[in-house]
Amino acid sequence: MKKNQLGSSNLYVSEIGFGCMSLSDNQQQNEKILHEAVDSGINYFDTADLYQYGFNEESVGQALKNKRENVVLATKGGNEWGDGIDGWRWNPSKEYIKEACKNSLKRLQTDYIDLYQLHGGTVDDPFEEMTGALEELTKEGLIRYYGISSIRPNVIKKFTEKSSIVSNMMQYSILDRRPEEWMPLLDRSQVSIIARGPVAKGLLTNNYVNKLTEEGYLNYSREELERLIINLQKIADEAGMPLSSLALRYILDHHTPAAAIQGARTPDQLRDNVRASEYTLSEDIISAVKHASKAAVYEAHRE
Repeated sequence: MKKNQLGSSNLYVSEIGFGCMSLSDNQQQNEKILHEAVDSGINYFDTADLYQYGFNEESVGQALKNKRENVVLATKGGNEWGDGIDGWRWNPSKEYIKEACKNSLKRLQTDYIDLYQLHGGTVDDPFEEMTGALEELTKEGLIRYYGISSIRPNVIKKFTEKSSIVSNMMQYSILDRRPEEWMPLLDRSQVSIIARGPVAKGLLTNNYVNKLTEEGYLNYSREELERLIINLQKIADEAGMPLSSLALRYILDHHTPAAAIQGARTPDQLRDNVRASEYTLSEDIISAVKHASKAAVYEAHRE
C-alpha cells in the first residue's frame, strides 16, 4: 500500500489508516482485525484516550505491542474524565496534557507515541502552555511529533502558523468538502490532513439506503442526498470501482491528506477499505465529483 509523508515529519503512513474508534469491547476480536489490518498493508493506527475511557488504547496496545516497529501509533489527549466530572471535560493545561500523554503511553504499552494530537480546543486556550507541553514531551522522547484535531478555522490558522504541528485531523468527505478551503495554507506550512469520516457515516457506501435519515447530512437534505449518491454511484461505476473506493480516493488523490482514517469491525469491511488503494482517479472523475457535490466552508470560529 502507498505510504505518504506526514507533514514535515519523518513518518510515512499508509494512505488507508485504521480508525480504532470502531473497535469492540472484545479483545480477541480486536486483535484479529488489527493483525489483519497490518497484514493488508496498513501501518497507521489512530486511537484516543477518550475512546471507551482508556480501554481502546489498552486494546490497541495489547494487540500491536509485538508489531510496534512496523506501525505508526497515533493517539489523542486533552479530554479529562474521572471522579467529580460529569462525563468528560476539556483540560488544556500543561500539567494535564503531560499527565494524559504518560497515561496513554502506559495503556499503549510503548515507550513513545509517534503522533500525539490535541483532541479539541478553542482559540481561547492557553496556546503557549499547550505547545510548551507538546514541545517538552517531544524533547523527552515520549512523542515523536504532534498535531491537532480541529475543524475551527481560527484554531487551525493559529497552530499552523505558530507551532510545529505536522498534521490536523479533520472530517473530510465528498459530502463535507469544507477542509478544501484550508489546503493551500496547510500545504505552505507542510501540515498534512488526516481525514476522518471519509464515507460520511456510511452514506458513501453501497449500504447508503440504510444510512439515510430525514435530517439529511450537514447542508444536504435527504432528497438532495439521494440524488447526489445515485449520481456518485454512476460516476463510480464509470470509473470501475465501488462507491466507497470513490469516496476514499477523492480524498486521497488530493495532495494535502496523508491518510484517510476508516474503521472496520469485520474482515469484509477492512477489505473494502483496503481495496481503495488499488485505484486512482482521473482529473475528469475528480471534476465530475466536484461538480456534483457542494463546496461548503466553515461558517463559525473564523476570527
